[in-house]
Amino acid sequence: MPETILIIDDEVQIRRLLEITLTSNGYRVCEAATGKDGMVSAATNHPDLIILDLGLPDYDGINILKRTREWYQKPVIILSVRNSEDDIVSALDNGANDYLTKPFRTGELLARIRAALRQSREANESPVMTFGSLSVDLQTHTARKNGEILKLTSTEFALLAVLARNSGRVLTHQSILKEIWGFGYIGQTQYLRVFVAQLRKKIEDDPSHPRLLLTESGIGYRFTE
Repeated sequence: MPETILIIDDEVQIRRLLEITLTSNGYRVCEAATGKDGMVSAATNHPDLIILDLGLPDYDGINILKRTREWYQKPVIILSVRNSEDDIVSALDNGANDYLTKPFRTGELLARIRAALRQSREANESPVMTFGSLSVDLQTHTARKNGEILKLTSTEFALLAVLARNSGRVLTHQSILKEIWGFGYIGQTQYLRVFVAQLRKKIEDDPSHPRLLLTESGIGYRFTE
């Protein structure tokens, strides 16, 4: 059965473009032009992923995101003309899995959708996640590279686990710091950079040119295959 994607956007042209693109790639599509209709559609159609605009006519998209996240656990990708760092960080901190700005490249959007859906499926299927030669076992708290167990500190594994569970998703500095170290460390971005550098030395083939743990400049990090 095809996966369902809900588009919440008041621009008819954008909805039509997304509908054509998504249906031609095997997805089922639902649409809503307002935040209120979007929340109703999300509750009735149970989509596998939501594409959400922030500039809606009735509610601000961040408010829709917050209200939807009270019960909806599947991926949400923001697609908006807003491109300030504050808007991006606010959306990600309030539960968005990813953020693309308009105008956008359909190929990139499709790749982000595939990554978000894959991560969502894996989170429900197995405690072991594989990223090329790296495997992360959330149940036994172990990580292997090329079959060999990596010697990670408890904090390094906690960081790796957070990133792996959210693979394909941009995590802000603040959200990572809060989850691993608590609210008292939210402003300690340099502290996080030190641990990211240490983790890269152990999981990357070439830490100076990382392919798994990527930096999203000024925002945070993305873990990817």
